[in-house]
Amino acid sequence: MLTDGAGAMPEAGFAPGAGVRPAATEPVPVTLGDAFGWYSPGPRRRGVLLCGTFGFEQWCAYRSWRELAGTIAAEGCPTLRFDYPGQGDSRDPAGPEIPAALAAIRAGIAFLREEAGAEEIVVVGLRLGATLAALAGADIDRLVLLAPFPTGKAYRREMAMQSRLIDVMPDRSPMPQEPDSLMVGSFLLGPQTLADLARLDLPAAERAPAPRILLLGPKVDALAGRYRALGSEVEAGPFPDLTQLVSDPLFSRTPDQTFALVRDFAVAGAPEPAASRPLADAIRHGNGREGENSQGAGWQGEGWREEVSRFGPGLVGILCRPCGAWSGDTVLVVNSGRNPRAGHGRQTTRLARRLAGAGIASFRFDLRGIGDSVPRPDGSLPLYAADSVADVTAAVDHLVALGHPPGVVLGNCSGAYQAFQALGRDARLRAAVLVNLYCFDLKPGTDVETMVRDTFRHSQGYMARARQGRFWRRILTGDLSLSKVARALLRDGAARLDRWTARMPWRTLSRTGVAGRVAALRRRGARICLVYSADDLGIPAVQAHFGTSAAGIARRLGYPVTILDGSDHNLSRPADQDRVFAILVRVVREARTADRPNAVPEPAAPHPVRTPGGPSLLLSRSG
Repeated sequence: MLTDGAGAMPEAGFAPGAGVRPAATEPVPVTLGDAFGWYSPGPRRRGVLLCGTFGFEQWCAYRSWRELAGTIAAEGCPTLRFDYPGQGDSRDPAGPEIPAALAAIRAGIAFLREEAGAEEIVVVGLRLGATLAALAGADIDRLVLLAPFPTGKAYRREMAMQSRLIDVMPDRSPMPQEPDSLMVGSFLLGPQTLADLARLDLPAAERAPAPRILLLGPKVDALAGRYRALGSEVEAGPFPDLTQLVSDPLFSRTPDQTFALVRDFAVAGAPEPAASRPLADAIRHGNGREGENSQGAGWQGEGWREEVSRFGPGLVGILCRPCGAWSGDTVLVVNSGRNPRAGHGRQTTRLARRLAGAGIASFRFDLRGIGDSVPRPDGSLPLYAADSVADVTAAVDHLVALGHPPGVVLGNCSGAYQAFQALGRDARLRAAVLVNLYCFDLKPGTDVETMVRDTFRHSQGYMARARQGRFWRRILTGDLSLSKVARALLRDGAARLDRWTARMPWRTLSRTGVAGRVAALRRRGARICLVYSADDLGIPAVQAHFGTSAAGIARRLGYPVTILDGSDHNLSRPADQDRVFAILVRVVREARTADRPNAVPEPAAPHPVRTPGGPSLLLSRSG
């Protein structure tokens, strides 16, 4: 167990030098075999296990799910939530995904009984997690089913419909699907998972999953009747705010009223507190695949090992290091939107472990207001927020204290914006890989939420959409207000004017302008590598600030702009992620060479090529 240097034992599972010690009521990281989770100890003898849903829906609900766990833990019940194997920060399962998820649920229940000393168990499941919780076959006292899918086939049908709306190419056409698989919000359901889902059937149960059940959601009467016939005491009702919880990752809202019902059902009549054991004595340590419960300084997988840190103003992050030789390089990753640190479609977790295999460490973390970090003081979104750059700086400070100073910062979309701002302010960063950067600067007072809703939800501007008949039908039917269109056109016009004047001498020569700031960081030896999916909305910003000369852009930034043809904005396909990985590794190694003059340089990059009909930028093929 790690100590804080003064002989006292810190909260288990957190790295030294974190700077901020968690309060007694804050959760601590644990592993349940391949599943990573957060455990809040409590004095009561009733433990509560939260089983979230899968993939895209859980990504939307992550922050709210954390809040639900906190409200239950505040009532004194030991509370555990976790990522299923193959999702979030968990390890990839050794076998099929659905059996691994069921095993993780059973391991969570065993943890609460054996490690928390719980005499009663409540399981709370959301969507597919509710379906799995009802089928786990464990001995529990109370069960909360939040909008469960009665069958795995029903889940697959709904996810297929969602996929057609969520996973689209720049021209709004559906993303091509792999054979016998289904991608939903960049989360892939493979052939074996789909086959296992087809066998899930709640109405076919011959045994009640729990003596007392709270069942909330649409069309739950038939399932409630089935469980009553099996002998359960069932309370059923609607889930009116379900859509706001699981359908929009950027603007998801916590269903406070429904979660209050869940909390009350979970804690009502809980046995009085018993003499509690110190946390350090209540947890076993270990990181193998034998299904043991563990909590400690970290956990590991094939070629990587990770540990959780609290640092800065209540931030949470995970340092991923190679199990073998470390090159001395560390990449700082800033996620986009409200994505928790695992990233869109879990891309960041996979990237971190892949980097470790190449000898490169990385640090992924949650900005304030995202994932497991503290809320922002004003409750606003951290997207494009000027003060969120301070969170990135806090992460750099933390890594320096750990002996892992980051040389390269990586960001996508709004994360790329924060990464660019941090590169300009922090001389310790030597390079940035910015993927689908929408803008380099944002004017003070910009309504970020409106900008995001109107811009990033549509790959076409209002002028282009005005040529489509359905656009005018939406106006005539009242579905789209003229005032909204007018505001959007004014904003788009202002943006065009800003881009048009960006190359004027009084702006390019200004040290506070984008071109001037980039020139300043280039003088200190820093470089910027811009990567875009084809036709991304951020490409005009590059042309506005740096012109259309391919050689000129490469000279000003230090790298040519790379366009990934055939990719979507979120880089959902593995092939596109492979290309970004190759680019990132190259930038890391070249930044190392620049920082260490005696290092052996990498081979020269292939000569960039142009794509016929594409933007007039220097395009680099990454493979």
